[in-house]
Amino acid sequence: MEAQKVLIITTSHSVLGDTGEKTGVWLEELAAPYYVFDDAGAIITIASPNGGEVPLDPKSEQVDALTPSSKRFQQDTAAMNSLNHTIPLKEIKEEEFDAVFLPGGHGPMWDLSNNVVLKSILEAFNKKQKPIGLVCHGVVGLVSLQNDEGEPLVKGLKLTSFSDSEEEAVGLTKVVPFLLESKLRSLGANYHKGSDFSVYVVADVNIITGQNPASSNDTAIEILSMITSKKKQLHTDQYSNSQ
Repeated sequence: MEAQKVLIITTSHSVLGDTGEKTGVWLEELAAPYYVFDDAGAIITIASPNGGEVPLDPKSEQVDALTPSSKRFQQDTAAMNSLNHTIPLKEIKEEEFDAVFLPGGHGPMWDLSNNVVLKSILEAFNKKQKPIGLVCHGVVGLVSLQNDEGEPLVKGLKLTSFSDSEEEAVGLTKVVPFLLESKLRSLGANYHKGSDFSVYVVADVNIITGQNPASSNDTAIEILSMITSKKKQLHTDQYSNSQ
């Protein structure tokens, strides 16, 4: 079976509202899935709205936030190089990938919530029922998507994301453009959550969502499993049709 091709889409946004602080992608949410895919032999492409260097949330690089995957990523020349030279979203072609994954950090709340290029890419993935994985604030990438009837794609969809109570716990309810849990609920999503900052993953058809940084690894494992199952089914169907 040929190598799986996974697209990771990160934020390009580095400013945390009007606080004067920096934000970006949360390192753990990028690193843990990156190695789930990489260790399985997948070919990984990282893209971002602007292309080029992606900002890392400084808080995710603090000692108390670093995980084994985060440290591994920091010391991985190839991984860091791919993060510093991401492909602009406008150059991405959905047909070249088996799955897509969006990590969080607060940056996505500003540049992935209503990005028309991202909307087109994710709707193309969904139309072909390819796995779409999103974790924490990365779930904001679903907010602007629509189904074939022009309704919000998340309407009736079972999912999770960084919760309002977690946003309150980190003291940023008045900083983010909107509260993600509340927004998803207002669009008709079948929102679920676990305890704050605990591992919680939800899968509904081809869309897999994780609640917070701790859920990143398990979200990626679910994506990988879904890719493998789909490829096996495709191989089985092709074999059956040839008989």
